[in-house]
Amino acid sequence: MWSENEPLLDPKFFIDEKAESRVYIGNLDLRITEASLIKMFTPYGKILSEEFLWHTRGPKRGEPRGFAFIQFSSKEEAKLAKEKMHGRLACGRPLVVRLASEKYLDEAAQDSSTALGEAKKAGLTGSTLGQTSRSAKIAAIKNKLRTLEEEGPSVKKQKQADSDSCKDSLDHSQDKG
Repeated sequence: MWSENEPLLDPKFFIDEKAESRVYIGNLDLRITEASLIKMFTPYGKILSEEFLWHTRGPKRGEPRGFAFIQFSSKEEAKLAKEKMHGRLACGRPLVVRLASEKYLDEAAQDSSTALGEAKKAGLTGSTLGQTSRSAKIAAIKNKLRTLEEEGPSVKKQKQADSDSCKDSLDHSQDKG
């Protein structure tokens, strides 16, 4: 039987010091390599380990998943990396950098409350929630395609030029002081 004195539901109980010195890096362009990621984060502290996640099955097998984790030697180093790198452009995309412990807690709380709130607003339950979500995704993709078609070939050429110029992963013109 659970009692109030037990830390069963206390999130801090599940997060040790190692997790506090680990950062999540998301929104990674697929051209960013493990080596360039390490090079980007080395200035902020001693990197103990790096986990670059790859698709392990399906049609994207062997391709990067677009996020990674870096373990620093202290939580101060991890916090510094988060402060300096969150929002910085790498290959034209803003990096999402969080302490790994924040990432899991924030997402769990947001996902459950957002999904529940949306289901209540729409009066949906069970399987109809998934169907609505799928049709909303399809509509969003159609809108995106329509926008791309309206932009014309000049924008496509510019985007191609941007993608070709991703030699140095980090955009240094974005320095945050």
